[in-house]
Amino acid sequence: MNDLDSLVQQARADFAAAADSTALDVAKSRFLGKSGAVTQQLKSLGQLAADERRTAGARINAAKSEIEALLEARREALRDALLAAQLAAESLDVTLPGRGADKGGLHPVSRTLERIETLFRSIGFDVADGPEIESDFFNFTALNTPENHPARSMHDTFYLEGDDDVLLRTHTSPVQVRTMRAHVAAYGDRAHMPEIRVIMPGRVYRVDSDATHSPMFHQVEGLWVGENISFADLKGVIGDFLRKFFESDDLQVRFRPSFFPFTEPSAEIDVAFMHGEMKGRWLEIAGCGMVHPNVLRHGGIDPERYTGFAFGMGPDRLTMLRYGINDLRLFFEGDLRFLSQFR
Repeated sequence: MNDLDSLVQQARADFAAAADSTALDVAKSRFLGKSGAVTQQLKSLGQLAADERRTAGARINAAKSEIEALLEARREALRDALLAAQLAAESLDVTLPGRGADKGGLHPVSRTLERIETLFRSIGFDVADGPEIESDFFNFTALNTPENHPARSMHDTFYLEGDDDVLLRTHTSPVQVRTMRAHVAAYGDRAHMPEIRVIMPGRVYRVDSDATHSPMFHQVEGLWVGENISFADLKGVIGDFLRKFFESDDLQVRFRPSFFPFTEPSAEIDVAFMHGEMKGRWLEIAGCGMVHPNVLRHGGIDPERYTGFAFGMGPDRLTMLRYGINDLRLFFEGDLRFLSQFR
């Protein structure tokens, strides 16, 4: 009996000394393994008489049960200690200030579009919108574009499969005709129709892709139609806008003769910066001209009574010049390292 009590006390001490589950399994084998002390006690029962065997077996089984209980208690204690250590390592100090969410910001092209709209609104222009999926009529025919014009080919224009009359607009100019028609429908019966002053920003699509071109890009068209509108008005509006946009009174602006089917006469707009890396270098910014009489007719406006000018510029290019960006593809890659500079 005393031997069994000592065995239980020894097991208690050995289990308590075990620092982890591996050490505990080693201690278990000394008492409950095939060659363990309790197992040897049970094997020795065969040497006793029947009456003694019954009594001794009961005592050994009681000791074995007590040792197993001690083993399980120590195993549970080790599990609890391990969990407590893990929780302590992964705990959060809820008394610390929280980490604020990063603030987002407008995309640089969106910033430019907002700036353009603000500047033109300040001189009385409204902002109009139109569909990006357009008909061949509004995209080409209504804008005086000949049937054999290269822009109509599949090399420049995205046509919808199965319908050669429906396409992704190649410019925002179709909104000019739609705006004129809506204006005539609203005011055409008046003796003096109010002027049309509107810009048309939006996405456009062409088959082109490199460092300075993208299949999808942005464009801003402008239109001013009224009585006695002249090229001088066009020069004044564009010159004032560009100097305010680039915040430079030293900016030089020139109008270089060109050709567009929807304007007559037509011009390219170039600017030259007086400071910085591009000092003295002329850069093409936009195209413009007086609205062609055929375009006015398609818009429902009498070209004998009303005249107007139109212009088209790329806000993507303006953004590149304003912020010194040399690759258009950066606008569409979604790289946060690039975009975070404009927050």
